[in-house]
This record gives sequence, structure tokens and C-alpha cells, in this order.
Amino acid sequence: MAEIKNIATRESYGNALKELAAEGADNLIVLDADLSAATKTGIFKKAYPERHINCGIAEANMMCTAAGFATMGLVPFASSFAMFAAGRAFEQVRNSIGYPHLNVKIGATHAGISVGEDGASHQCCEDFALMRSIPGMVVICPADDVEAKQAVKAAYKYEGPVYLRFGRLAVPVFHDDSYKFEIGKGEVIREGKDVTIIANGLMVAEAIEAGKALSQQGIDAEIINIATIKPLDTELVIASAKKTGKVITVEEHSVIGGLGEAVCACLSENCPVPVKRIGVNDEFGHSGPAKELLKQFGLSAENIVKVTADFLK
Repeated sequence: MAEIKNIATRESYGNALKELAAEGADNLIVLDADLSAATKTGIFKKAYPERHINCGIAEANMMCTAAGFATMGLVPFASSFAMFAAGRAFEQVRNSIGYPHLNVKIGATHAGISVGEDGASHQCCEDFALMRSIPGMVVICPADDVEAKQAVKAAYKYEGPVYLRFGRLAVPVFHDDSYKFEIGKGEVIREGKDVTIIANGLMVAEAIEAGKALSQQGIDAEIINIATIKPLDTELVIASAKKTGKVITVEEHSVIGGLGEAVCACLSENCPVPVKRIGVNDEFGHSGPAKELLKQFGLSAENIVKVTADFLK
């Protein structure tokens, strides 16, 4: 059995940008807010220094600069931590990028509780909610290295604003080269009949492990990866809900405004079934080792198994 690699999706982001340029994306430019080593846009900068712009610790200005480049026919990827890209610069993203529907891509790294020791001020668990609220904004949270690279390339080809969320923590690579990512399309990772577990980002790997453990308890869980939160793959969500009759959502984000609410909105209008949301429960995080924090906040395979078993009783 081949050894499973663990790669942080922020690494995938930097590598995908470099690959895009090498493949002929001559109109691609990359902006960063003095964090290129952390966001991994330094990988692109090293290969294409003339196409990388350090905007300094001024995220709002960076978004406006990206908007300006987009009006000139370039495809800018504006990069920073999720807390700053979605939080600090929200007004500029809304008014200067979303409102005129400009072709700007936002690469947001270091999202969620898994930022770890950086603590609550940097653990952005509100970015899905913020970016979903902007009309016309596509919101993507890939699950592993393969999907992250493909998502970056799909975002480049897409005409319009895209928010891409990447993580700091290295996560298992479970996709192979045959996988094809498509904006707005989910993926059935494991077929099941008793319950549907819908996850994204680093929680997909946890959901896969939970599915294995649940099968040992005689529970047949369908595991779905929904990388594109907006637009949501409503057909897949509805079809799976009709098949299993119960749905659990899992995300490294607040239970308010994220994947869980998107799924609930879809199902309440089209296929009302019981839904249980696993996420950050209306609270701030705190500093600590990433993996320990994920367990503490219930973002682990063990908790998914427990919640699922209780939900089905």
C-alpha cells in the first residue's frame, strides 16, 4: 500500500500558481500582503519575480490594487491570511471586486482553528459566511493537494471573483491524478445508505476516517466532499438526502453561515430531512497545537462517529 502524503493546501496554492505561469498563463499576476513565505506565494515569486507584487501590510489596498489590475485584463491572485483577506478587507472585496464583478481571485490561507498557536485573532471561522454573502462570489475550500491545485487552475479559467480557502496544517492527499475538479460540483467519496456526511477542507479526511469506523459499527455512511460552497451542488445534496434520509455536515468554520447553513437552506426548500451540523459552535478559538484544538472543538473523526451514532438512535 502506497504511503499517504500529507501536504498543506497553502503549499498547493503556491505550486499551482507557478504551474499556471509555466503553462502559459501570461496574464497571471500574484499580489501578497507581506506574507509570501507563509502563504507560499514565495514559490511563484522565486520563479516569476517580475509578476509578484508585495503590497505590504495593507490588505484593503491590495484588494483595490487587484481590482485595478483586473480592469486591465490581467488575472490577479490577491493573497493573505483568511482573517485579513475576508475580514479586514471585506469592504474592499465587496465594493471594489464583488460589486463590479471583477475577475479577481482571492487566495486566503491560514483559515480555521487549525492555525493553532496563532490563536483566536487569526483563527478565521467566519470567512465562508462573509464571502457567501457577496453576490456573484464563488467560494471554494479544497480538501487536499490534488483538489487544491485543480481548484486554483479552475479559478483562473473562471471569469469572475473567486474566494479560495487554504489551510496551514498538512493534510492527507487522498485524491489521485484521475480526479477532476469542477466548480459547483461535489464528489461522492463513499456510497452509503444510512446517513449522508457532507464535509469540505481538512474535514473531508476526518469524514473518510469516520466512515471507516462507522462501518465497523454497522452504519453505512455516504461521504460527500463539497469543495464549492457557492454555488452549491444542490442536485447532489438533494439526491443523497433522499437516499439516506439524514444528513450531517462537517466544516472547520462556524456553524453560522457556512457549509452547514448552505446545505440546510437547500434541503429545507427541496427535501426536508433531519440535519446535524458539526463545526465551531458560536465561539472563538484559542492558542494551542492544531491537532489538539481540532479534537477539542469536535472537528475530528472520533466526534463525527459519536455524533453520527447518536443521531441515528
